[in-house]
Amino acid sequence: MAARVDYYFSLISPYAYLGHAAFLDAARAAGAEVVYRPLRIFELFAANGGLPLGQRAPARQRYRLLELQRWRDKRGLPLNLAPKHFPLDPGLADRCAIALVAAGAEPSDYMQAAFAALWAQDADIADPAVLAELLTRHGFDAAAVLAAADGADSGATYERNTRDAIAADLPGLPGYVLDGEPFWGQDRIDDLRDALLSGRAPFRVA
Repeated sequence: MAARVDYYFSLISPYAYLGHAAFLDAARAAGAEVVYRPLRIFELFAANGGLPLGQRAPARQRYRLLELQRWRDKRGLPLNLAPKHFPLDPGLADRCAIALVAAGAEPSDYMQAAFAALWAQDADIADPAVLAELLTRHGFDAAAVLAAADGADSGATYERNTRDAIAADLPGLPGYVLDGEPFWGQDRIDDLRDALLSGRAPFRVA
């Protein structure tokens, strides 16, 4: 049976953007099933000890900028350190991914486009018109997806994903959970790949 990885993310996270393609490559190399689980990032922070960027100590804010530059260089991806529309409410954009999954569609290309729109192209992914263009570009019925994203079912899934990420002890995003073992951060993708390829038993906290 193929391994399953629960992929927790929000499209507002620069680290989720930086790790998106690398994570999918690792999952495909191992033949793993990916379960896409967008969530409310600020509720996760509040529950598990994280802080929104503006509330972090100045040294942590400065160090974040160094890390983003290092990983931007390592991943070979364009990334604005201070995007025009950051911060913003990622809820509708995240729920579009939920709606795509619920419709049986693969959301990864939409996600990559939305990540890049915010982090490399100075687009406002809280704007339904921007999301409609991204969805249409990738062959989706934008009106139907946006309507579903605004529906009760998508909202309930968003909340459930958030609760499950909190219960999995993820301090932040992106997060990958394999057999109950959490891997926090796109800098843990190699560790996740090793776990997938080795088939080892998950590590637990005693």
